[in-house]
Parts: sequence; C-alpha cells; structure tokens
Amino acid sequence: MRPLLLTIIFAMLCTFSAYTQKKDVFKSELYIGAGGGVMSSSLDFMPTVQQSYLMGINGGISARYITEKHLGLIAELNYAQRGWKEEFNTEQDFAYSRTLNYLEIPFMTHVYFGKKIRFIINAGPQISLLLNDNPKMSQALAQDMAEKQAADPNAKIGYQYSPFSELKRVDYGLIGGAGIELQTLLGVFNLEGRYYFGLGDVFESRRSENAYFSRSAHRLIETRLTYYIKVR
Repeated sequence: MRPLLLTIIFAMLCTFSAYTQKKDVFKSELYIGAGGGVMSSSLDFMPTVQQSYLMGINGGISARYITEKHLGLIAELNYAQRGWKEEFNTEQDFAYSRTLNYLEIPFMTHVYFGKKIRFIINAGPQISLLLNDNPKMSQALAQDMAEKQAADPNAKIGYQYSPFSELKRVDYGLIGGAGIELQTLLGVFNLEGRYYFGLGDVFESRRSENAYFSRSAHRLIETRLTYYIKVR
C-alpha cells in the first residue's frame, strides 16, 4: 500500500511539474503594422557648414517578431525626408535648403518591459537608398555663388551645392530609440523617439581624390507613432 501511495504522489508531482513547465513556455508572436511621424535632420559637415535643423516626415510599414519574453526583432521599410537647412547672416538675403528623400530599411532588436502598458527600447543597424533630392536656393545666393566662381574658378566654395549625380546613393548607420507601448483590444500603439547616427557620407570624403569634405553624415531626430495588429 505504501509503495502504491508513493507512486501516486510521485506521478502527481510529475504531472504538476510538466503542467507548470508547459504553462511557462512562451509562444512567439508576430505583428504587422504601419507608422509615421516627423523628423528633424542635419548633416555633420567637416569643414563645418552653418545650419539649422530641416523638418521632414517619415512613414512606412513594419513587422515585429517577439521571439521570447521581453525580446524580439523589428524590420521596417520607410520613406524619409532628410537633409539640411543653412544659416546665413540676417543682413544677407541668402537662403538654402536641400531635402534628400530616402528609402530606409532598419533592422532592430526590440526589448520591452510590462504587460498592457510597456516601456520599449529598439536599436540596430539601418541601410538607406537615396531616391531623389529637392534643393532650394535663393536668387541672391545663386548670384553671389556665380560671381565668386567667375572671379576664381578654382575657389573651394559651394561643394555642398553639388548636383544630385555627385551624391552617394547608399547610406548606413545606427538607429536607436525608446518609448511607450499600449496594448488594446483594437491593436497595439507605439509612441517612440529615435536618433539616427550616420556612418556613411553623403558627399565623397577626403579618402577619395578631389574631395572637399572629410565628413558629411546624417544626424536625425525622429518622433514616430506605429500601429500594430497581431497576426499570431
């Protein structure tokens, strides 16, 4: 009788242990969504070009795969308006801005804490393809540049006004951000702030022949709202 009782107790403990382990097993989650927001951008020029932030928009589609508790991966395909806006002496009627339109592909590690309301952290590499640009130069600046180049054709001025054909088509860098996520019956809402640190240059660097800038990399600050639907 006693061995039988011990056997029953042992079987019950094994069953309870197996049930607990099964209950604790995390099921992966897949989300798809879309998002967008605003961004302020500038270029890290060396030698320095006096500038202020240029405002633009960004938006696209996103896929998020939660591989385990508190951890996942995010891949996005976004359209983004980057560029820079130059600053001049207020006494001069000069103005110049240049919008660079990119297709961005970030791959980020996703970390979260919480349940219905979550604190999120995203970080990873990003590669971008330059689609086109939209430069805007005031007539006064265009005339001044023409006069200076006519006076000295070899003068090292206005390299940042080079035509689109001289811009690098591929950009790469690191992106990271943090924000808040709200889980609802209607879906998942993410509000996030991001910073992008460009590692590539827009113009040829001094590592190449006849280059003027030693550095011309993107610096971006983004605010983004993303809406996700859980697929499984």
